[in-house]
Amino acid sequence: MLRRQGGRKTDELRPIRIEPHYLDFAPGSALVTWGRTRVLCAATVQEQAPPFRQHTGGGWVTAEYAMLPPATHTRQSREGPGARPRGRSQEIQRLIGRSLRAVVDLEALGERTVVLDCDVLQADGGTRAAAISGAFVALCLALEPLRRREVLEVLPVTHQVAAVSLGVVEGELLLDLDYDEDSRAEVDANFVATGRGDLVEVQASAEAGPFPPALLPEMLALALTGIGRLALLQQEVLSPWLPVPW
Repeated sequence: MLRRQGGRKTDELRPIRIEPHYLDFAPGSALVTWGRTRVLCAATVQEQAPPFRQHTGGGWVTAEYAMLPPATHTRQSREGPGARPRGRSQEIQRLIGRSLRAVVDLEALGERTVVLDCDVLQADGGTRAAAISGAFVALCLALEPLRRREVLEVLPVTHQVAAVSLGVVEGELLLDLDYDEDSRAEVDANFVATGRGDLVEVQASAEAGPFPPALLPEMLALALTGIGRLALLQQEVLSPWLPVPW
């Protein structure tokens, strides 16, 4: 039987903490500490929709994602102005944007843009899951003041959304892979779902040869177990700051 770091069970998440309003100047922010992974999420509300959404009455939610140069064991070049984002970063920021748009009523948002900045301070696996789960908290914190001031009639968030990673390592299906497990995974997957268990996105790939279709239901059940726990944590973090309608 595979022995996990810290003695974790196969269906156990690493210790996770979400610190709301971590930044003083961002309308909404959250620092996610997920095992040794740390991701800082910030939400900014712009009073203008992107060009392709202007004059439609609806808004947009988008994201940017980057890793700080010393976030991993080997320093990497900085991403940002003057530097083209890496393909992996582009893929993840699009995933974050799609995941958050799935639970935002863009018409109720009005002609506004919410930009979610997700910066990885330290990476030890699961950075996209941490970014999505933390970005949801930052988004709600940024929009709630607009509802209180009656700029928005309602909080335009229809459901919670969170994400987890999982995979097969040495023949065992494991929830929430750290970097060491992820680097040895025979199957690697990320699941994004609402707090009610409705799927938003599924990413799964064979890293060491094809895997049987019968594995998919097991992966789904394990992922939804983890996402349910994350939804409870999000509610606990948000409840002092806004009515939790989910």
